[in-house]
Amino acid sequence: MTLQAPRLAVLASGTGTLLEAIIEAGLEVTVVVSDRECRALQVATRAGLRTKLLQRSFGADFDRDGYSVLLADLLARRGVDVVAMAGFGTVLSRPLFDSYAGRVLNTHPSLLPAFKGWHAVRDALQAGVAVTGATVHVATELVDEGPILAQEEVPVLAGDSEASLHERIKQVERRLYPRSIRVFLERLGDSDLHPRETPVQTIENPRSQGATR
Repeated sequence: MTLQAPRLAVLASGTGTLLEAIIEAGLEVTVVVSDRECRALQVATRAGLRTKLLQRSFGADFDRDGYSVLLADLLARRGVDVVAMAGFGTVLSRPLFDSYAGRVLNTHPSLLPAFKGWHAVRDALQAGVAVTGATVHVATELVDEGPILAQEEVPVLAGDSEASLHERIKQVERRLYPRSIRVFLERLGDSDLHPRETPVQTIENPRSQGATR
C-alpha cells in the first residue's frame, strides 16, 4: 500500500517571498493561510493554491487561544500534517502546538539561541558580532524556541545596515527553508509512525554564533 505524502500548509502574513521560494522548490502546498490581506495571498492565488484568510483582531481584545483553535481546526479539516510559518505575524498559542506538536516549522534570522525576537538582525548589529545567520527550527509555544533543524552562517560585513544584512539572511532562508521542509516531509513520509508521533531529527549540524568583532 502506498502511503499518502504528508500534507503541508504555509502560514504567511507579508510579501510572500518565502512562500515563493517554497513553491519554486516544487513543494506541494495544501493550503496557504493568512491573518490579514497581503501579497502572500496573491502569490498563492497565482500559483493555483488554495488560500484562506483567517483574519484576527489586532486590538487588546484579541483572543489568542480562540484564534489558535480556529486555525488548528481549519488545518485539520484540510488534512494538514505539517505547518510551515513563513513570515506569519500572529503569535500562536498552545491549542495549535498541541494539535501539531513537533509539526510546526519556522525560520528565524539569527543563529538561535542567539538574538531571539522580532529585532534579531538589529540586535546582532548592535552586539557587534562578526557572524550571524539563519535558523530553521521546530516552533513551540515559546517564541524562537524548539529543536533546531538547520542553520547557516551569514557574515556581518563592514558598513552593513539592518536592511542590507537582513536581505543577505533572507537569501539564505529562501534556500535553506524549502530544503529543510523537504527533508522533514520526506522523513515523515518514510516513518512507520503516525505523523504526530515521528521524532524530530536534526537536518544539518547547527552552527554556533560568531564571535564579536
